[in-house]
Amino acid sequence: MKDVTISAAALFDGEFIKEYLQDNPDFFNRHPELLLTLRIPHGEQGTVSLVERRQQMLRSRVMQLEEEITLLLGTARRNEHIFNVLNELCFALLKCKEIGEVHQLLAKGLRQHLGFSHVRLISVPKDDAELTTLWRTRLIHGHYFGRLTMSESKRLFGSEVGSVSLSRLAADDGQLIFAIASPDAMHFHPEMDSLLLNQLVRLLNHVLPSLSHG
Repeated sequence: MKDVTISAAALFDGEFIKEYLQDNPDFFNRHPELLLTLRIPHGEQGTVSLVERRQQMLRSRVMQLEEEITLLLGTARRNEHIFNVLNELCFALLKCKEIGEVHQLLAKGLRQHLGFSHVRLISVPKDDAELTTLWRTRLIHGHYFGRLTMSESKRLFGSEVGSVSLSRLAADDGQLIFAIASPDAMHFHPEMDSLLLNQLVRLLNHVLPSLSHG
């Protein structure tokens, strides 16, 4: 059997030291004097001790967590507002007798209270090639979130918009598109959650077939 020797370079390899410290997290508890004697180069403050550097890293992490919490709270408040608006809207829709009332309620609830620029219910005639193509491509999965071409945007909303939410409605009783537009190009995007919108779409599919066109 050959003797196995470990060179000094291998023994003090940075990766080896890193693994050793990870496997022995109490190392500095057993050697507290090292915390004050070890020095670490710092781009802004020159050389600092290991304790100082750790404190700086912890402060930075705390600030990062505070920013993340602030963002989460902002998102939660936004979602609560959306939920309340849609909840009130759903109850109001159940009282509608004519489709014109639905248009008015949707416009008021989604434009006035949520800041969208356009809200439309768009019929898709069988002889309208452009809308039929849009129905078959953009709405193949029932919803579409994102941006449209200029031609599609003008066809649906009469002008160019930022981003859109498109949903199939009442396919059994005639093809309808429930279209919402935001001036913000990043508001609607493919990764967004559709839970609240799905509830509104289900209600519209339930209500619309029984309404008169007054």
